[in-house]
Amino acid sequence: MIWYLVIVNFIAFIIYGIDKYKAIRSKYRISEKELFALSILGGSLGSMIGMRLFHHKTKKISFWLINILSLIIWSYLLINS
Repeated sequence: MIWYLVIVNFIAFIIYGIDKYKAIRSKYRISEKELFALSILGGSLGSMIGMRLFHHKTKKISFWLINILSLIIWSYLLINS
């Protein structure tokens, strides 16, 4: 389970960087549903680091809430597995 979380968080981090790059250049963007899905599938820590580092989606409360809730749930699952 650890390797799964490492990989999905790395992917989430990269995807946030790609989406920010596309946003700056007015290109076709990654949907918010896909970004939420990455968090729910275990990439919440990578998502939050990407949000902060790339200054992307930081003003959207829904992204913070989904990421924090997902991080709490995945932390609980990891501790109790």
